[in-house]
Amino acid sequence: MQIKKFTFNQVQENTFVVYDETGECVIIDAGCYFDNERLELDAFISQKQLKPVRLINTHCHFDHIMGITHCRTKYNLKFECHPDEAVLVEQAAEHGDLFGIPMEPIDPPDAFFQEGDKITFGNSYLQVIEAPGHSPGGVVFYNPEQKLLIAGDVLFYGSVGRTDLPGGSFERLVGHIKTKLLTLPEETVVYCGHGPETTIGFEKKNNPFLT
Repeated sequence: MQIKKFTFNQVQENTFVVYDETGECVIIDAGCYFDNERLELDAFISQKQLKPVRLINTHCHFDHIMGITHCRTKYNLKFECHPDEAVLVEQAAEHGDLFGIPMEPIDPPDAFFQEGDKITFGNSYLQVIEAPGHSPGGVVFYNPEQKLLIAGDVLFYGSVGRTDLPGGSFERLVGHIKTKLLTLPEETVVYCGHGPETTIGFEKKNNPFLT
């Protein structure tokens, strides 16, 4: 698997395209908001001759779903997330307004996944691991063979997701990080929903929220 990271919208959110040698790919946390961002995403997919087959989200805060309608329409994809995130999709335009970022309403998710499900594409897969606390139904996506983790806003370089938004809980978040993420191999590369990549080993030793 290969991963391409894009940093989109006013909140500097990371969107990922994950693909393998078959050309099939998944779009994760589509946050493209401006026209040039949508064009950048589409140009990469076209240049690499990729075929998007899944549109999935770690969670559904408004900054992570700004590009959902575009990707749904452009690539004829179903939008998939954890069922407990559906309420955030419903409230996305309202939450955008609170941050001064106008958004069109987004149609409800088309399909759901839960703990233990596998997101399959091409010859590859990502395991779904539930890790709520930043949001009501937040998940991370993990591939054990390549030791990579797409963590959304659960875990950041030297930090963790904020828990002061509706459905947030610092105790739940840190509990899930400690029991489900820090138990992964230390060399696991973590792709975060904002900011740079990190590793499980680095966060175990250095993250002040986890000591």
